[in-house]
Amino acid sequence: MAVLTPTKSTSPAPAPPRGKRGRGAARRTPPLVLAFVLIPLLAEALWVFWPALQGFYLALTDWDGVSAPTFVGLDNFREMAGDDTFRSATWHTVLWLVLFGGLSAVLGLATALLLQQERRGIGFYRAALFLPVVFSLVATALVWQAIYQPDGVLNQVLSSVGLDSLRHAWLADQDTALYAVIVPALWRQIGYVMVLYLAGLKGIDPALYEAAKVDGAGPWQRFRHVTLPQLRSVNAVVLSVIVIDSLRSFDVVWSLTRGGPYHSSELLSTYMYSTAFQSLRLGYGSALAVVIFVLAFGVIASYLVRAFREAD
Repeated sequence: MAVLTPTKSTSPAPAPPRGKRGRGAARRTPPLVLAFVLIPLLAEALWVFWPALQGFYLALTDWDGVSAPTFVGLDNFREMAGDDTFRSATWHTVLWLVLFGGLSAVLGLATALLLQQERRGIGFYRAALFLPVVFSLVATALVWQAIYQPDGVLNQVLSSVGLDSLRHAWLADQDTALYAVIVPALWRQIGYVMVLYLAGLKGIDPALYEAAKVDGAGPWQRFRHVTLPQLRSVNAVVLSVIVIDSLRSFDVVWSLTRGGPYHSSELLSTYMYSTAFQSLRLGYGSALAVVIFVLAFGVIASYLVRAFREAD
């Protein structure tokens, strides 16, 4: 009688759970992805972050760009307290921020509301308003310089409509130079802000407007209680862009007036440039750059903190 003996099982060992293997594989980042992230970060650190840190140090020195910097502590900032040009440049910068920033935000939102509906030919108007954005500020300034000339387009138009008394040397008058320079900068900024608001308006759920109409809300009430709250995140982006562009506005002012006449259109950015690279006072110019940074950071940070508190 045959005796049956048990045989060893030849079935393969159970495989490790797929979940653990998948999580381990997900943690590994391909080297190519790391290269695409790290290389731009290193370039940014080399050409942006490190010079910025050096600028904070140079703000505490007296340096002409040739000899070794001499550490002077807070003397550059103390000098600003008695610098009349610095005070006027600060006032002009605040005025520029209010007028340029406020008008670009209001007009950009207004044009976005007018052009948000898809209808025949609407793309042409959007492109026409956005076209100045692709021009460099120097080219824009040269065009407006020709417009503002004593025999330029603006004065000729005023003469043709019988307003000869309003003919003016717009860029040579201390009372009008700053406002004349704001116009080309504003002309270029409106299209950019319009595109930001158009993107925000496209993200609003139409059902919210339909519900507001059912509740009897008019156009102004729908704008106030539906559109503005839904654009809160876009407003944060627009504010950041406007503040940064306002405080670093240099090209158009320098091309048109170089801060004149008699510092009547001087901004902190133009004063910083002329002090650092024309007067060769790079320590004092770096201190002015620190002031610009603090102003920009303070305005943006205060708004973001307030926005986050309201969101909570």
